[in-house]
Amino acid sequence: MKTRRVALVIFSLEGGGAERTMVGMANYWAEQGWEVHLFTLIDDSEPPAYELNEKAVVTPLRVWARDRRSIARPDNLARLWRVRSAIRRSRAECVISFMDKTNITVLIAAKWLGIPVIVSERIYAPMFPLDRFWDRLRSRTYLWADAAVFPTRRAVDCFVPHLGTRAVVIPNAVYAPSITAEPKRAAGGTKTVYAMGRLEHQKGFDILLRAFAAVKDKQSDWELTILGEGPLRSHLERLIRDLGLSGRAHLPGWVPNPARLLHDGDLFVLSSRFEGFPNSLCEAMACGIPVISADCPTGPDEIVRHDVDGILVPTEDVAALAAAMDRLMSNEVERRELAKRAPEILERFAPDKIMAQWEDLLDRVIERPRDV
Repeated sequence: MKTRRVALVIFSLEGGGAERTMVGMANYWAEQGWEVHLFTLIDDSEPPAYELNEKAVVTPLRVWARDRRSIARPDNLARLWRVRSAIRRSRAECVISFMDKTNITVLIAAKWLGIPVIVSERIYAPMFPLDRFWDRLRSRTYLWADAAVFPTRRAVDCFVPHLGTRAVVIPNAVYAPSITAEPKRAAGGTKTVYAMGRLEHQKGFDILLRAFAAVKDKQSDWELTILGEGPLRSHLERLIRDLGLSGRAHLPGWVPNPARLLHDGDLFVLSSRFEGFPNSLCEAMACGIPVISADCPTGPDEIVRHDVDGILVPTEDVAALAAAMDRLMSNEVERRELAKRAPEILERFAPDKIMAQWEDLLDRVIERPRDV
């Protein structure tokens, strides 16, 4: 295996699926002896949300504010020059950038450096539209990319006519959960449904709460815990009260290592309106917990094998979600059967397999003849 020098660029290292994936890539390659430079566009003065290998060099470039203000400002050239200079100083053989506006910034900054650039969309673009200015920039600058990586087949379909063969599907790697002690499942007593993610409209926790409310009286020995933090906390707290779920539904906030909680849970539900490649769903399956997922764009139908290791339900369908929850809450045998197959995801999306796909792509773009 060749060792490489790579530069990874992302907006920030705050909590999120894209951030977790990029940190995982940085850790994997740093452990393999690669020279890894990880650049953030903001001033990441706070520690990363996910543990980062000390061999990876992290540099905050401070070219954007946390509110993601447009780079359409008088000091744009200075900002772009700072990104360009950092990439050049890294002596990277290839640059990998995550997420739309960061990708655009990197492609402009790296133009004519003679360094191949791989960009990656981490969300389903039609459900997360850019404004006209950024959309036009993306249409033009993505043509400069040596490759564009998407985590699912459905996500790549949106860009294939535009990018042709440069569009590549590489799913996220799934890592074995870190559990320091064997969880203890209480015999009988209250059972727990877990959900996890940022408290925002995309994640559909309002849908989940309404579905849980529909079965709460029949399933009186179950409670719901939603792990995460975000701007809709007060709205969801009010909805919990309005639905009569006080004491039954809980919002404990962000948990740095949720694996132990998930491993000790009885059911996991992903209620998202849209996704890119939901890491929380993968993490739950890796923990050996039965899952129900909205069949939203994109990811769940390429992760969950329906009625084998989980259940898929229509997106934004409260009644269908409630029925699936009631079905599994009422059937411990089915829950155990689904849970038994769920950890097979660790083999299907093993880090060695996924990172081999990235390395094959890197070899192709680095060794391809280029016009500087």
